[in-house]
Amino acid sequence: MKFNNTDGIKKDSDFRRIYQKGKSFADRNLVIYYMNNNVGKSRIGISISKKVGKANVRNRIRRYIKESYRLNIDSKIKRGYDIVFIARVNSSNSDYKAIEKSIKYITKKANVIKKDGGTNESNKKNK
Repeated sequence: MKFNNTDGIKKDSDFRRIYQKGKSFADRNLVIYYMNNNVGKSRIGISISKKVGKANVRNRIRRYIKESYRLNIDSKIKRGYDIVFIARVNSSNSDYKAIEKSIKYITKKANVIKKDGGTNESNKKNK
């Protein structure tokens, strides 16, 4: 996975460490596990069980998650987090908009995105 501000998580041991030591939030389509990685660069992993559906369904959900993350979250992500998205069985019937809404909701709830209204707002007021 290549994103501008995020690397991919590949090792099974990294996934297991995040599951055991990380915090989680969920909604009806997705679960997010996250933890501080003390590296200075955020990393993302996606896990989709065979219970969700056949390979074409799992790949479709994976593409939805990656694209939604790339467009909505990647540029706003705080540095130094390992994040794993897990698709729930209910996500197999979801369209792109539902997955996008879920990603926005759980990342905001997990507090892994930067706050808006920092220097950009103060610069607008000064001009």
